[in-house]
Amino acid sequence: MVIRLLWKVPYYFIRIWWCGISDKVSYVESYSFIKKVTKKANRAGRVTIESYGLENLPPDDGFIFFPNHQGLFDVLVFLESCPRPFAFVAKKEAGNIILLKQVIRALDSYCMDREDIRQSMQVINKISQDVKEGKNFLIFPEGTRSGKGNELLDFKGGSFKSATKAKCPIVPCALINAFIPFDENSIRPVTVKVIYLPPIYYDEYKDRKTKEIAAEVKRRIEKAIEQYC
Repeated sequence: MVIRLLWKVPYYFIRIWWCGISDKVSYVESYSFIKKVTKKANRAGRVTIESYGLENLPPDDGFIFFPNHQGLFDVLVFLESCPRPFAFVAKKEAGNIILLKQVIRALDSYCMDREDIRQSMQVINKISQDVKEGKNFLIFPEGTRSGKGNELLDFKGGSFKSATKAKCPIVPCALINAFIPFDENSIRPVTVKVIYLPPIYYDEYKDRKTKEIAAEVKRRIEKAIEQYC
Protein backbone atom coordinates (compact mmCIF):
# COMPACT_ATOMS: atom_id res chain seq x y z
CA MET A 1 0.00 0.00 0.00
CA VAL A 2 2.61 2.51 1.11
CA ILE A 3 5.06 1.87 -1.72
CA ARG A 4 2.44 2.23 -4.45
CA LEU A 5 1.03 5.42 -2.91
CA LEU A 6 4.33 6.81 -1.63
CA TRP A 7 4.23 9.97 -3.73
CA LYS A 8 0.74 10.80 -2.45
CA VAL A 9 1.27 9.98 1.23
CA PRO A 10 2.44 13.50 2.25
CA TYR A 11 -0.65 15.07 0.68
CA TYR A 12 -3.00 12.52 2.29
CA PHE A 13 -1.38 13.00 5.68
CA ILE A 14 -1.58 16.81 5.57
CA ARG A 15 -5.17 16.76 4.34
CA ILE A 16 -6.29 14.33 7.06
CA TRP A 17 -4.41 16.36 9.67
CA TRP A 18 -6.21 19.49 8.44
CA CYS A 19 -9.57 17.73 8.65
CA GLY A 20 -8.88 17.09 12.31
CA ILE A 21 -7.97 20.65 13.32
CA SER A 22 -10.00 22.88 11.00
CA ASP A 23 -13.44 24.23 11.83
CA LYS A 24 -13.97 24.77 8.11
CA VAL A 25 -14.10 21.04 7.31
CA SER A 26 -17.32 19.27 8.27
CA TYR A 27 -17.51 15.80 9.75
CA VAL A 28 -19.12 14.48 6.57
CA GLU A 29 -16.39 16.03 4.41
CA SER A 30 -13.70 14.49 6.62
CA TYR A 31 -15.32 11.07 6.39
CA SER A 32 -15.71 11.37 2.62
CA PHE A 33 -12.03 12.18 2.11
CA ILE A 34 -10.79 9.43 4.45
CA LYS A 35 -13.10 6.98 2.69
CA LYS A 36 -11.58 8.00 -0.66
CA VAL A 37 -8.04 7.51 0.64
CA THR A 38 -9.00 4.14 2.13
CA LYS A 39 -10.33 2.87 -1.19
CA LYS A 40 -7.11 3.89 -2.95
CA ALA A 41 -4.99 2.26 -0.25
CA ASN A 42 -6.94 -0.99 -0.40
CA ARG A 43 -6.61 -1.15 -4.17
CA ALA A 44 -2.89 -0.44 -3.92
CA GLY A 45 -2.60 -3.27 -1.42
CA ARG A 46 -4.58 -5.60 -3.70
CA VAL A 47 -7.28 -6.05 -1.07
CA THR A 48 -10.83 -6.59 -2.31
CA ILE A 49 -13.71 -5.82 0.06
CA GLU A 50 -16.93 -7.77 -0.39
CA SER A 51 -19.82 -6.37 1.63
CA TYR A 52 -23.18 -7.98 2.27
CA GLY A 53 -26.34 -6.81 4.01
CA LEU A 54 -26.02 -3.06 3.58
CA GLU A 55 -29.79 -3.02 3.22
CA ASN A 56 -29.93 -3.99 6.89
CA LEU A 57 -28.58 -0.64 8.08
CA PRO A 58 -31.14 1.29 10.17
CA PRO A 59 -32.92 3.99 8.16
CA ASP A 60 -31.90 6.71 10.63
CA ASP A 61 -28.46 7.54 11.96
CA GLY A 62 -27.67 7.06 15.63
CA PHE A 63 -26.63 3.39 15.82
CA ILE A 64 -23.56 1.37 16.81
CA PHE A 65 -21.73 -1.30 14.83
CA PHE A 66 -20.45 -4.23 16.89
CA PRO A 67 -18.10 -6.42 14.78
CA ASN A 68 -15.63 -9.13 15.68
CA HIS A 69 -12.06 -7.83 15.91
CA GLN A 70 -9.49 -9.57 13.71
CA GLY A 71 -6.69 -7.12 13.12
CA LEU A 72 -5.41 -3.64 12.34
CA PHE A 73 -7.16 -3.70 8.97
CA ASP A 74 -10.69 -3.97 10.43
CA VAL A 75 -11.59 -0.27 10.46
CA LEU A 76 -10.45 0.09 6.83
CA VAL A 77 -13.00 -2.56 5.84
CA PHE A 78 -15.79 -0.41 7.23
CA LEU A 79 -14.38 2.84 5.88
CA GLU A 80 -14.51 1.43 2.35
CA SER A 81 -17.79 -0.46 2.53
CA CYS A 82 -20.04 1.63 4.78
CA PRO A 83 -21.99 4.41 3.02
CA ARG A 84 -22.86 6.09 6.32
CA PRO A 85 -20.30 8.17 8.27
CA PHE A 86 -19.21 6.73 11.60
CA ALA A 87 -16.65 7.24 14.35
CA PHE A 88 -14.92 4.45 16.23
CA VAL A 89 -13.37 3.56 19.56
CA ALA A 90 -9.68 2.63 19.67
CA LYS A 91 -7.44 1.55 22.51
CA LYS A 92 -5.36 4.36 23.99
CA GLU A 93 -2.12 3.10 22.39
CA ALA A 94 -3.60 3.80 18.93
CA GLY A 95 -3.70 7.47 19.78
CA ASN A 96 0.09 7.57 19.49
CA ILE A 97 0.36 5.95 16.05
CA ILE A 98 1.09 8.43 13.28
CA LEU A 99 -1.72 8.80 10.71
CA LEU A 100 -4.11 6.73 12.82
CA LYS A 101 -3.90 9.48 15.41
CA GLN A 102 -4.91 12.03 12.77
CA VAL A 103 -7.76 9.83 11.49
CA ILE A 104 -9.11 9.44 15.03
CA ARG A 105 -9.20 13.19 15.44
CA ALA A 106 -10.64 13.88 11.98
CA LEU A 107 -13.56 11.50 12.61
CA ASP A 108 -14.16 12.71 16.18
CA SER A 109 -13.41 9.23 17.46
CA TYR A 110 -12.29 8.24 20.96
CA CYS A 111 -9.41 6.38 22.56
CA MET A 112 -10.24 4.28 25.60
CA ASP A 113 -7.98 3.14 28.41
CA ARG A 114 -9.64 -0.08 29.54
CA GLU A 115 -7.48 -0.15 32.66
CA ASP A 116 -8.80 3.24 33.77
CA ILE A 117 -12.43 2.74 34.83
CA ARG A 118 -13.14 6.45 35.21
CA GLN A 119 -11.77 7.33 31.77
CA SER A 120 -13.64 4.39 30.21
CA MET A 121 -16.93 5.55 31.73
CA GLN A 122 -16.33 9.05 30.44
CA VAL A 123 -15.85 7.69 26.93
CA ILE A 124 -18.97 5.51 27.24
CA ASN A 125 -21.03 8.52 28.31
CA LYS A 126 -19.64 10.66 25.48
CA ILE A 127 -20.45 7.97 22.91
CA SER A 128 -24.00 7.50 24.20
CA GLN A 129 -24.58 11.26 23.99
CA ASP A 130 -23.12 11.44 20.47
CA VAL A 131 -25.31 8.54 19.36
CA LYS A 132 -28.41 10.20 20.82
CA GLU A 133 -27.54 13.22 18.68
CA GLY A 134 -27.46 11.06 15.54
CA LYS A 135 -23.84 9.98 15.22
CA ASN A 136 -22.88 6.40 14.36
CA PHE A 137 -20.09 4.48 16.07
CA LEU A 138 -18.06 1.31 15.69
CA ILE A 139 -17.05 -0.60 18.83
CA PHE A 140 -15.12 -3.88 19.02
CA PRO A 141 -16.76 -5.86 21.86
CA GLU A 142 -13.90 -8.36 22.14
CA GLY A 143 -11.73 -5.50 23.35
CA THR A 144 -8.68 -6.80 21.51
CA ARG A 145 -7.79 -8.69 18.34
CA SER A 146 -8.76 -12.33 18.60
CA GLY A 147 -5.48 -13.63 17.18
CA LYS A 148 -7.41 -16.72 16.06
CA GLY A 149 -8.30 -15.85 12.50
CA ASN A 150 -12.04 -16.19 12.00
CA GLU A 151 -12.63 -17.50 15.51
CA LEU A 152 -14.07 -15.12 18.12
CA LEU A 153 -13.08 -14.29 21.67
CA ASP A 154 -15.77 -13.70 24.29
CA PHE A 155 -17.62 -10.40 23.88
CA LYS A 156 -17.42 -8.06 26.87
CA GLY A 157 -20.75 -6.93 28.28
CA GLY A 158 -19.36 -3.51 29.17
CA SER A 159 -18.84 -2.77 25.47
CA PHE A 160 -22.60 -2.51 25.09
CA LYS A 161 -23.19 0.09 27.81
CA SER A 162 -23.04 2.95 25.30
CA ALA A 163 -25.84 1.30 23.32
CA THR A 164 -28.04 0.65 26.35
CA LYS A 165 -27.55 4.22 27.57
CA ALA A 166 -28.39 5.65 24.14
CA LYS A 167 -31.22 3.14 23.59
CA CYS A 168 -29.98 2.83 20.03
CA PRO A 169 -29.99 0.07 17.41
CA ILE A 170 -27.18 -2.46 17.72
CA VAL A 171 -25.81 -3.61 14.35
CA PRO A 172 -23.85 -6.90 14.56
CA CYS A 173 -21.20 -7.20 11.83
CA ALA A 174 -19.16 -10.22 10.81
CA LEU A 175 -15.61 -9.82 9.49
CA ILE A 176 -13.98 -12.64 7.56
CA ASN A 177 -10.26 -12.75 6.72
CA ALA A 178 -9.66 -9.15 7.83
CA PHE A 179 -6.62 -10.41 9.75
CA ILE A 180 -4.73 -11.28 6.56
CA PRO A 181 -3.77 -7.89 5.00
CA PHE A 182 -1.77 -6.48 7.93
CA ASP A 183 -1.12 -9.46 10.17
CA GLU A 184 0.28 -12.01 7.70
CA ASN A 185 3.65 -11.64 6.00
CA SER A 186 2.26 -11.77 2.49
CA ILE A 187 1.62 -9.42 -0.43
CA ARG A 188 -0.70 -11.77 -2.30
CA PRO A 189 -4.17 -10.49 -3.30
CA VAL A 190 -6.79 -11.12 -0.64
CA THR A 191 -10.55 -10.81 -0.36
CA VAL A 192 -12.04 -9.61 2.92
CA LYS A 193 -15.74 -9.98 3.65
CA VAL A 194 -17.97 -7.92 5.92
CA ILE A 195 -21.58 -8.88 6.62
CA TYR A 196 -23.92 -6.25 8.03
CA LEU A 197 -26.52 -8.21 9.99
CA PRO A 198 -30.07 -7.07 10.83
CA PRO A 199 -30.06 -4.57 13.70
CA ILE A 200 -31.22 -5.35 17.21
CA TYR A 201 -33.49 -2.54 18.32
CA TYR A 202 -33.85 -1.29 21.87
CA ASP A 203 -37.25 -2.89 22.42
CA GLU A 204 -35.66 -6.25 21.70
CA TYR A 205 -32.78 -5.95 24.16
CA LYS A 206 -33.98 -3.48 26.81
CA ASP A 207 -34.80 -6.21 29.33
CA ARG A 208 -31.51 -8.07 28.87
CA LYS A 209 -28.30 -7.66 30.82
CA THR A 210 -25.29 -6.45 28.85
CA LYS A 211 -23.64 -9.89 29.15
CA GLU A 212 -26.72 -11.46 27.56
CA ILE A 213 -26.68 -8.89 24.76
CA ALA A 214 -22.98 -9.61 24.19
CA ALA A 215 -23.60 -13.35 23.97
CA GLU A 216 -26.45 -12.89 21.48
CA VAL A 217 -24.45 -10.57 19.23
CA LYS A 218 -21.54 -13.01 19.27
CA ARG A 219 -23.88 -15.89 18.39
CA ARG A 220 -25.26 -14.02 15.37
CA ILE A 221 -21.79 -13.11 14.11
CA GLU A 222 -20.52 -16.68 14.48
CA LYS A 223 -23.52 -17.93 12.53
CA ALA A 224 -22.83 -15.41 9.73
CA ILE A 225 -19.13 -16.36 9.56
CA GLU A 226 -20.10 -20.03 9.26
CA GLN A 227 -22.50 -19.15 6.44
CA TYR A 228 -20.18 -16.89 4.42
CA CYS A 229 -16.79 -18.56 4.91
